[in-house]
Amino acid sequence: MSAIVTIGIDLAKNVFAVHGVNATGQPALVRPSVPRAKLLELFASLPPCLIGMEACSGAHHWAREFQRFGHTVRLMAPKFVIPYRLSGKRGKNDAADAAAICEAVTRPNMRFVPVKSIEQQGQLLVHRARQGFVEQRTATLNRIRGLLSELGIVLPLKAAVVRREALARLEDLPGWAN
Repeated sequence: MSAIVTIGIDLAKNVFAVHGVNATGQPALVRPSVPRAKLLELFASLPPCLIGMEACSGAHHWAREFQRFGHTVRLMAPKFVIPYRLSGKRGKNDAADAAAICEAVTRPNMRFVPVKSIEQQGQLLVHRARQGFVEQRTATLNRIRGLLSELGIVLPLKAAVVRREALARLEDLPGWAN
């Protein structure tokens, strides 16, 4: 096997597609199905090279893991990889996606996403969880407003007003609605 200089990985939950090329761009490592348990072992056995992945769920974790082995990892927004996916005569599958990622990571004008540290990801998790709670609260209040409007009680959008007015009218609601 000739020296691999660039690898594209199509990330997944359980089985990953890996496509590596040598300095001339010829495929040197084509593994359309690498189980999650074998992925680190595979990359630990390779000499340091450039690895491209789409910035998606788990990408930052894998990037940190591969960097420990001396690899250079570049994450790309999926929307920037799409033109390379469409450019060949390959069909849409994980192996073709890995080949497209491998090609895209070498482009001089490609824009990359910085790899987040574990601390940065922890902060992001807190923000995302809070945003989810805010969205759920808003949906619940809108649901209450919609249900009350079916009974002729129309309330404004403001959360505090919905809480206060719905509570004040509880006794006026029929049967199960109370």
